[in-house]
Amino acid sequence: MNRFAILRIIFTAILIVHCSYTWAQLHISATKGGDTTFAVFHQSMVSPILYDAADAEVVATAANHLADDLKNVTDYSPAINPDQFPQTAIIIGTIGKSQWIHKLIESGKLDVDNIEGKWESYLITTVENPLPGMDQALVIAGSDPRGTAYGVFRISEEIGVNPLYWWADIPIKKQKELHISGQTISSSPSVKYRGIFLNDEDWGLQPWAAGTLEPEFGDLGPKAYARIFELLLRLKANLIWPAMRYKTGAFFSYPENIAMAKKYDIVIGSSHSEPMLRNNVGEWNSKTMGEYNYLTNGKEIYNYWDQRVKESKGLESVYTLGMRGVHDTEIEGVNSAQDAVVLLEKIIADQREILKNQIGEDLSTIPQVFTAYKEVLQIYDEGLHLPEDITIVWPDDNYGYIRRLSDSEEAKRGGGSGIYYHASYLGRPHDYTWLSSTNPALIREEMMKAYEHNARNLWVLNVGDIKPLEYNLQFFLNMAYDISKFEEPESVFKHREKWSEHIFGQEYGMEISKILKEYDKLAFERRPEHMGWSMNEPKTPVQKTAYNHFFYGDEAQKRIDQYNDLEESVTRLRKKFNDDLSDAFYELVYYPVYACSQMNKKFLYRDKAYWYTLQNRSSASEYAEKSMQAYENIKAETEYYNEQLRGGKWNKIISMRQYGLAAFKAPDVPSTEIDSSSKWRILPEGWVNEDSILIPNKGGEFRLPPFNNLIEERYFIDVFLSGKSSLKWEITKAPKWLNVSQKNGSLQSKINKKDVRIWCSLNRDALPKKDKSGELIVEANGQIQTISVSYRHINKPDHNIDFIDSKGVLSIFAEHPSETSSDSFRTIEGLGHTGAALVNENNNPETASYLFETTTSSSDAKLIIYLLPTHPVNNTSELVFEVSIDDEPFKEIDFRTYGRSEAWKQNVLENSAKRTVNIGPLKSGDHKLQIRSANSNIFFDRFEIDIGDMVDAYRVIPETKITENR
Repeated sequence: MNRFAILRIIFTAILIVHCSYTWAQLHISATKGGDTTFAVFHQSMVSPILYDAADAEVVATAANHLADDLKNVTDYSPAINPDQFPQTAIIIGTIGKSQWIHKLIESGKLDVDNIEGKWESYLITTVENPLPGMDQALVIAGSDPRGTAYGVFRISEEIGVNPLYWWADIPIKKQKELHISGQTISSSPSVKYRGIFLNDEDWGLQPWAAGTLEPEFGDLGPKAYARIFELLLRLKANLIWPAMRYKTGAFFSYPENIAMAKKYDIVIGSSHSEPMLRNNVGEWNSKTMGEYNYLTNGKEIYNYWDQRVKESKGLESVYTLGMRGVHDTEIEGVNSAQDAVVLLEKIIADQREILKNQIGEDLSTIPQVFTAYKEVLQIYDEGLHLPEDITIVWPDDNYGYIRRLSDSEEAKRGGGSGIYYHASYLGRPHDYTWLSSTNPALIREEMMKAYEHNARNLWVLNVGDIKPLEYNLQFFLNMAYDISKFEEPESVFKHREKWSEHIFGQEYGMEISKILKEYDKLAFERRPEHMGWSMNEPKTPVQKTAYNHFFYGDEAQKRIDQYNDLEESVTRLRKKFNDDLSDAFYELVYYPVYACSQMNKKFLYRDKAYWYTLQNRSSASEYAEKSMQAYENIKAETEYYNEQLRGGKWNKIISMRQYGLAAFKAPDVPSTEIDSSSKWRILPEGWVNEDSILIPNKGGEFRLPPFNNLIEERYFIDVFLSGKSSLKWEITKAPKWLNVSQKNGSLQSKINKKDVRIWCSLNRDALPKKDKSGELIVEANGQIQTISVSYRHINKPDHNIDFIDSKGVLSIFAEHPSETSSDSFRTIEGLGHTGAALVNENNNPETASYLFETTTSSSDAKLIIYLLPTHPVNNTSELVFEVSIDDEPFKEIDFRTYGRSEAWKQNVLENSAKRTVNIGPLKSGDHKLQIRSANSNIFFDRFEIDIGDMVDAYRVIPETKITENR
């Protein structure tokens, strides 16, 4: 057994010990199951709820929500704290705070040894004769008030109230009976502080709250925060970084917000750019308070922080230390990172002095965090000294790849570490704040890695406007609460399957989870907001996409076809949900899928209009119209979401004009005037120059790419009108070994009738035993067009060769090695453009080999390697691997990027890191590619070997894997 296997067994054991939940022992049903079964709802009677008014406020909050939930499930409201003990009751309370829990413990009827003294734990059990005159009680006891609330909301979820019931309009199913048996004992959550950051809310959450939910308040206020805090408790989270953009009033400027945080016992923190719970954008007035520069205006700033800490007494808080600019900019007044180190150490010392004076002498009991975000990480690396009790919060790079985790020395710090992670982002190189587009498989991989590196003190997810990031928000917080359920990569897909089934039922749940899996895969390839190939900082206009329309089977059309399939599926399913589930389906599935599809079509159809105009196609104007229609479809669907869905409940929550970005504007479609004199033409796949203009070969004929018997391939021929006259076409000649998808038809000057795509593939039943060439002739309107076709018969290797070249390129998926030096290589499904990435999880040098054959020689071959754009795990590690061809000495490849370099920008926009290795001369014959890695944070996606004039592709080039039995 290798070291990695042993370590994984140990880690799994630790997870089981740390996160052992006995939820399976708690059973809720519509029928009585035995003597210890507790009747929550029976014969139109709902058991009353009993809690101690002297307990924490959040206990009363949770109890009242449970009462509402029971009313929604049964149509009957339970009594709360009746004057006399009822025959049965649901007793809710916190150890050390509830007289009822104390009496049960004192009488020996309730054993709380498994939760007492733990963080946010709870016990749910049935007790017989719990109190004088009471026959039976369902007891929910918490180790602390939030633990009690989590136990209460656990019952709510079990009886059918989804945590997202209000935020995603998930209907609550009615029950005729509710009985509960067994018990559950929860361990402490995996991560101590778990929550969300409301960010960039000025295009959704704030306008919705101010104009729709609470117009009388006119801002993101207590009603919105009540709904947000309720959601957090239902998801067993405990932390908020409040909204802080220009339009939003500072959280602390509204006493009602503070009261709401206390009511739900939510811990208040603040983002990386807002020290000491201050909202600089809304609270720092440079005209009256001076510049935000601690060197020149330190006293004013000190007093500014001191006042807020004084105001926060009595409110559970996590204090952000350090300092940046007023709003997410670099610290003012320093000329270098070294200068910043000196200043920040002074600032942190002063901030801790404030905490000591205002909160308490023992600073180790006051939660404090320092977030090494953007340039602050560089300052930290210059030698910034942080007191041991401060939690270091490591951020991702804003695009889902964690920049740093603690090394062995940092891991010893008493304050531990945490993670600030983005599922929504505004900034360079381009925003993604509209739709959910971060793959849950990536979230799982990065956050599991963080947990394994002891980042367990705080996890915060940037969720933008919350909608439409509902699933990723829940997925992230579920991981933070119980990491043991996510140890295996497959857990991502199992989680979504269960999530879909719980909401939409078993009949449709699996199909919906598959739809969303495909949606995530396409978004991983390119986020919808990035389809304009523009940038936000610096601001650049939209450009043509990098999808190739004329090679590799038309990459652009393949992507359109995939989205068409998704659209067809969600449109069909939407008709199935004509009941209460229709709105939930629209919000969680239909709108994201449909809107994303239309955004892709807007740009890809615009490109086709441009290219097809150059090729003199009559259909060019049609594609321009389709592009514009896609924009109008997004507009109409977004208006429906805001103005009609749920009677306008979500008005202003979704915007398709965010921040005036070019990607959201109407497409700049080209002029589509063409020369109609040529009547009709053809275009075989791959037969265009750089400007996409038709170029027949020297003999005046077109030629399809060559076929061979070892690879399953097909190529297209487009037949299209250049004029307005209708005509019939026919393939009058084709080799017997070639199949064509259509042999004749007509072209008409009507929508979708101006061109036809004919697919050519090998007729496997008539393959010649030797090389062949031939002609395919298309005839129309008394004219003919000839395409040369060729077939090469290659004897299948009688040894272990897995890949062969096609059209001058080999395409190899990393997940398909011919052999590996150990079993430490693992395939992680859901990562990478191929759909699965390969990683060596051993951290010892191991080799993956790929055996391939080239049918032609190359004087200057190149190897292109695609990886996930990860970062070194910590400051002592690297991103280095080695590569060798044909047992030549290994070459070292370093794909690390620094800061927000141009290479990093392209990496995150493409969700891929690319490295090219010059191989040099490569003879025809058998070869071996070897990849050697000793780094569990290097994820290999695919390899391409250019042995000819390889044409650029944006998508994955189809794998040139040898087909079996050929």
